[in-house]
Amino acid sequence: MCLAVPMEIKSIKDKVAQVEIGGVNNEVRLDLIDEEPAVGDFVIVHAGFALRRLDREEGLETIKLFEEGLNLELT
Repeated sequence: MCLAVPMEIKSIKDKVAQVEIGGVNNEVRLDLIDEEPAVGDFVIVHAGFALRRLDREEGLETIKLFEEGLNLELT
C-alpha cells in the first residue's frame, strides 16, 4: 500500500522544493506536476516527487482529515 502525503512548500529552487509537515522536512522534485506551485502552496508527495499542487485551503483541509482519520497531530 502507498500513501501520498500533503506537504507545505517552504522554498523552491529550480525544480526542487523544500517541503514540511509536522516538523518533518523533505526535498521533493517538481517535474511531474503541470501547475507551477509557489511557496506556501501544498503538494501531494510520494516517493520524493510532488504529484499534484493543492492551494493552501485544500492542503490544510486534507491534513485535517489525515489527523482525524489517523488520530495524529501534523500541524
